[in-house]
Amino acid sequence: MTSPLRPVAGPDRILGLDLARGLAVIGMFAAHVLILGEFDWTTPISWGGVVDGRSAATFALLAGVSIAIISGGVAPAEGVALTRARARILVRAALIFVLGGLLSALGTNVYIILEYYAVIFVMALPVLRWRSRSLFALAGVLALVAPIAQLVLTRLLSAAGLAELPPLTLLITGAYPAIVWFVFVLVGVGIGRLDLRVRRVQLRLLAAGVVLAVLGYTAGSVAALWLERTSLGTGTSAPSPGVYPEVSELFDLTPLLTALPHTGSPFELAGATGFAVALVALCLIVLRPGVLAAVRVILFPLVATGSMALSAYSAQIIALAVIGDGYWVQGSNNAALYLSLTLSILLLCTLWSLFLGRGPLERFLSEASRSMAERITARRPGNALPELSTGDRVRERE
Repeated sequence: MTSPLRPVAGPDRILGLDLARGLAVIGMFAAHVLILGEFDWTTPISWGGVVDGRSAATFALLAGVSIAIISGGVAPAEGVALTRARARILVRAALIFVLGGLLSALGTNVYIILEYYAVIFVMALPVLRWRSRSLFALAGVLALVAPIAQLVLTRLLSAAGLAELPPLTLLITGAYPAIVWFVFVLVGVGIGRLDLRVRRVQLRLLAAGVVLAVLGYTAGSVAALWLERTSLGTGTSAPSPGVYPEVSELFDLTPLLTALPHTGSPFELAGATGFAVALVALCLIVLRPGVLAAVRVILFPLVATGSMALSAYSAQIIALAVIGDGYWVQGSNNAALYLSLTLSILLLCTLWSLFLGRGPLERFLSEASRSMAERITARRPGNALPELSTGDRVRERE
């Protein structure tokens, strides 16, 4: 019997990852278009706010999973295969950076995340040989250290008038500072080193994600409540250019006593990472091998969208640029725009997947990165590329 998901699924493709990507993409659509309040699980009307920050975090984590798959999956690549994987990732980073710049030039109200992703891809190159435990350990250390470093450096750079320099914006002072968001990608690479088809692994990821999310958001809420009830105030804002903060102001960490989205605090990193891990685990469980065909058919549009997440994300930004700034009206929830935009992209991705296979940008990235990787590795003596196995061909399509 023909699988309902055959157009997007190679023999070794993990459909649950595509489902998670699809959910992350439409969640980012909501964050871009809708006026969302703060998420509060005790207030159902606020539940739409769950996408704020968490969708982008899930997208980043899944980018890390893709990096792991490209570089060998469960068995990290070595030798020529590692060189080829690094070359492919580097080429992808360069192309994604250019794409991010083009989308930013359209002038929408959306903070384009792709340029930050490109920088983080390059940052991940030295750890491609690492195993899951080492990656998770580094992510844990960075989740504690990076937010403090980012906060202090932002204050120093603001005082020096350097905060708006493009390289520093991408690394430290921007909307998605790479030194902080690297945590999500590291966790994703670590997850990609696990055998995600094994039910026990899926259940452990689900449990770990739930525990981490509960701990992160609970601790962040307690810290914010404590801050509110003390006389510490709301923390020190970035100083004006030329006005350097006192030492006490420079190391004032009260802005990190929260778990709110996009604060980059250790609490938010823990909570958002846990949310993303749990979501990915749930998607892996839902679309496990042997699941009912009806479930596959129902979820096919999301899976198709997730299989071409970069194309879908770019299409949404282009659509918003065509519509113009009029859609961004404070006080309006833009629900009609969100629904029409989301349904249109789901439909287009479904039809594209059925009749044309891989998404246009995904196909271009795959072929361009593979071609460049072959040229780079072929230049080294004795580095002729071996014939690809079936599993390697699947990784080439990621």
